[in-house]
Amino acid sequence: MAVLVPFRDRFEELLQFVPHLTQFLRRQGIEHHIFVLNQVDRYRFNRASLINVGFHFTSEVYDYIAMHDVDLLPLNDDLLYEYPSSLGPLHIAGPKLHPKYHYDNFVGGILLVRREHFQQMNGMSNQYWGWGLEDDEFFVRIRDAGLQVTRPQNIKTGINDTFSHIHNRHHRKRDTQKCFNQKEMTRKRDHSSGLNNVDYKILKVHDMMIDSVQITILNILFECDVNKTPWCDCSGTAAAASVVQT
Repeated sequence: MAVLVPFRDRFEELLQFVPHLTQFLRRQGIEHHIFVLNQVDRYRFNRASLINVGFHFTSEVYDYIAMHDVDLLPLNDDLLYEYPSSLGPLHIAGPKLHPKYHYDNFVGGILLVRREHFQQMNGMSNQYWGWGLEDDEFFVRIRDAGLQVTRPQNIKTGINDTFSHIHNRHHRKRDTQKCFNQKEMTRKRDHSSGLNNVDYKILKVHDMMIDSVQITILNILFECDVNKTPWCDCSGTAAAASVVQT
């Protein structure tokens, strides 16, 4: 299993995440490796495109992925990160378990997807710059592909004790701004973008250790077509957004 962790400026959380998840998965005997998908351009954060890039990087070796938020730590050992069934993706952080999101179609937080299913859906939409809604669009892709979301059964814990949610919303505020025609466009099913046309470069691949756990960090630079998704840079000066973070 390739654990794909979309990432930007969350180092303190990463220091907690890596040893915790590694110990959790070792107890289950799950062979895995953690890939930190580090967005280094100055455009707004694009979680879905990062996952597309992570899939491209890992798909020849790993037969399923875990799309995993860095701030969500599983606590209940009955949450099995097993190979998803032929029905479709396995949503570990279901709405009856996630500490914050409880609507039926929620598929965020932690979602396990078979390699062939992710390819069948053409991955995730690349239109979601800023925070939110990319998972809701992905749920529609799952449904349109004739797949079903499955979730762990017979979990005895609930929304308060299944996960530790370590995000500090005061320290790192979500980028929820909507600009240009973003609100209108991102409420629709995206039939034009996905795994096949994500526009990126991997500038550097770092292998590093956190508490004796080896992880891989991909420094990822995106390009943005401001004619299609001008909301990648709400300031309207896309040129400024292309300055690489050093």
